Amino acid sequence: MVQYSTARLNTSFAALSDATRRGVLEQLGRSDASITELADKFHMTLTGMKKHVGVLEHAGFVTTEKVGRVRTCKLGLRKLEEEAVWIETYRQLWAARFDALDGVIEDLKLKEKTDD
Repeated sequence: MVQYSTARLNTSFAALSDATRRGVLEQLGRSDASITELADKFHMTLTGMKKHVGVLEHAGFVTTEKVGRVRTCKLGLRKLEEEAVWIETYRQLWAARFDALDGVIEDLKLKEKTDD
């Protein structure tokens, strides 16, 4: 069984649980942006956007660099490989359970036809 870092998964999923933060990642996937540009795009205060960027930065999804008075954000180097493996494990588990349920339903249908 693959071992997962619970703290890392918690941090990642907490960061990705917010629609604004997912939007910020999507935006930064297109081009780097300042906190001000992101705040304007998402119609929020600078303080609010700084908090969102801080959560993403803590998770390793975003890096920031301050040049003068402008803090520029870009995608971090962190990838979602561990999270993807965790999700795939549960996808396979649920797929197997649904396949087994399909088998039970088919058996019941066949039994129902032979009982008639």
